[in-house]
Amino acid sequence: MKDETIIRGVAHSDTIHDSAIKHVTGRAEYTDDLAEPSGLIHAYLGLSQCAHGRITGMDFTDTLAQPGVLGVLTAEDLPGVNDVSPTGKHDEPVFAEGEVHFWGQPVFAVIAETRDQARRGAHKAKISYDALPHALDPIAAREAGHGYVTEPLTLRRGDAASAMDKAPHRIKRRFEIGGQDHFYLEGQIAMAVPGEDEDVLINVSTQHPTEVQHMVAHVLGVASHSVVVNVRRMGGGFGGKETQMNLFACVAAVAAKRWNRAVKIRPDRDDDMTATGKRHDFVVDYEVGFDNDGRILAVSGDWYARCGFSSDLSGPVTDRALFHADNAYFYPDVELRSHPMRTNTVSNTAFRGFGGPQGVIVAERIVEEIGYALGRDPLEIRKLNLYQNGQLTPYHQEVEDQILPRIFEELEESSEYNARRQDVLDWNAKGGTIRKGIALTPVKFGISFTATWYNQAGSLIHIYSDGSIALNHGGTEMGQGLNTKVAQVVAEAFQCDIGRIKITRTTTEKVPNTSATAASSGTDLNGMAALDAAEQIKARLIDFVAERWQAPRDEVKFVPGHIRAGDHEIPFDEVIKAAYMARIHLSAAGFYKTPKIHWDRATGRGRPFYYYAYGAAVAEVSVDTLTGEYVIDRADVLHDVGRSLNPAIDRGQVEGAFVQGTGWLTCEELWWDDKGRLRTHAPSTYKIPLASDKPRVFNVKLADWAENAERTIKRSKAVGEPPFMLGISVFEAINMAVASVAGYREPARLDAPATPERVLMAVNRLKG
Repeated sequence: MKDETIIRGVAHSDTIHDSAIKHVTGRAEYTDDLAEPSGLIHAYLGLSQCAHGRITGMDFTDTLAQPGVLGVLTAEDLPGVNDVSPTGKHDEPVFAEGEVHFWGQPVFAVIAETRDQARRGAHKAKISYDALPHALDPIAAREAGHGYVTEPLTLRRGDAASAMDKAPHRIKRRFEIGGQDHFYLEGQIAMAVPGEDEDVLINVSTQHPTEVQHMVAHVLGVASHSVVVNVRRMGGGFGGKETQMNLFACVAAVAAKRWNRAVKIRPDRDDDMTATGKRHDFVVDYEVGFDNDGRILAVSGDWYARCGFSSDLSGPVTDRALFHADNAYFYPDVELRSHPMRTNTVSNTAFRGFGGPQGVIVAERIVEEIGYALGRDPLEIRKLNLYQNGQLTPYHQEVEDQILPRIFEELEESSEYNARRQDVLDWNAKGGTIRKGIALTPVKFGISFTATWYNQAGSLIHIYSDGSIALNHGGTEMGQGLNTKVAQVVAEAFQCDIGRIKITRTTTEKVPNTSATAASSGTDLNGMAALDAAEQIKARLIDFVAERWQAPRDEVKFVPGHIRAGDHEIPFDEVIKAAYMARIHLSAAGFYKTPKIHWDRATGRGRPFYYYAYGAAVAEVSVDTLTGEYVIDRADVLHDVGRSLNPAIDRGQVEGAFVQGTGWLTCEELWWDDKGRLRTHAPSTYKIPLASDKPRVFNVKLADWAENAERTIKRSKAVGEPPFMLGISVFEAINMAVASVAGYREPARLDAPATPERVLMAVNRLKG
């Protein structure tokens, strides 16, 4: 290996994403790009055409007569359990059995020589149903008595009812918050290769290889050690591949063992969007009591969620909506209640923010309502109610690291917020078709899995005798730069060039019992696990070098490309070769578990989060009051990532999160017809933000003065989810622009998403 006097890619540097060049040149291999084994066959799902009903007949005569069709799999063909529930509730079958619970539920799979033959065969099946009543939204489900898919949660501190009664001012409203499709570039896909005995190898696009391993084992009726799951990279995940891939991996695995041939399954985009879960939409009934200054005195709220027919991850998602219902604000007396409603729709699942955005936006709506009620800039109300260190959240965790006042101060100055807001007011005072709005909104976001046991990670590092390094960890790469950041940590530990490190695919063969790459904790967990492995090897090398080169142990140091021992400075390669010859162990398994966290769900108390990440954004918009269309004129973001491991990657994450969050609140709309069919099931009917929808001026800065007070990896902070909620600033700015048509006498009270249709309806309502 080449000696390096200047090392590239250590922590806190703008290091290029390890797959960036492959991404833009098309050389990055995804699951569908892998070399296909000889004899590969294909599976395709048959989906229900009924929102709720008893299956009265299944006729596959025409399906089996199709060219290339090898057979059909139904629930009775599964050798193990017919269940892929991630929470162990056994309420999510691979294939419907006896009854279907949503339009698009998998009922069977067709296996054929080609994908086209399997797809055509699936469409020839004749399934008959005895229709039953269905409820599609959470309020309809409540009224129909459908009940909950999982246990609800109540967070309580103080006496909200009493404080509400005494408050000088009270506001009580309903807020409807839409869901969101993950719309990853790479859809769900799995390829299973049968092995000897009970073995099967799964290549799959997943954020949770260990869960796939367990689910496949359960459905096959074998031990987990017989299932190997590999993931090199995903073309996007956003939470949509945390649990939703279980079904596809299991179908491929069962077919592979049944026919003893490799099997691939890749649904069309329409079927992918129909059969897989999305961000939970909520109907929130809230009440706030406040004083004459705008200080919040009491908050009460009910979060009704469209969860779907099974539990999936609705429990922790609806929990987290309550965890973040305060956002950055202190509620002296508070009571928050979740209602995870069972609906006849696909089971909703994890999505970037994991319920947090649906809590944060209600806090911002509350602040907006207070501002309009008192005739003041909502920013004044935000500042007045910000947490102070030492205050308790609704779940009784003490806030200890509040930095939003400084973020507010710097962002107000750099964005010229006050002058621009006056310009917006002056513009709107002239009247006219185009109205403007501006808003500054913060985010305070807790970092850690609320399922405490997931806060652990493992890693494996090998140093080969030529000095090259193989790095493996339990996290998955979905484009967010996790592998690059973890490699930077290892490069800094060994003081070697990052080019010396090979980041190998995630596999259950190397690191067992991994947690999902989710909750923004991928780098926190896997970076620390990798550092632990590196430190073990370093300790052995220090002992060896001290003895071989006769230097005190405390004088042995890793320096760029070398190891220094007293007066000796030995090239890294030379040390590794000598260590190998001396039979020094050059491999280590690392492990990390997040400290300090604890959570008692029964009492609604604990410290579920290791720390908080903070940020704020200013958005300015122009709204056409004749069409409801809008443009984002400018956005300024200042976001806290602690001591950034890779500022270039982190800025990219902030930018992407802001745009995705804006899409959720403005243009991405899910719509079901009366029969329960999802009609927004393709790019032709579901609108994600385009490049032209991004802010005309987009200033994104990291709070480079920030440093995590907790001992995280290199004092960095998570960046995946927190900036998603900064898109709320756009939603708030649109509300201001709409409210201007009635002289700001009342807020626009737009439900989300604020589509042009909704904006136009609100304008007409306010005009009277």
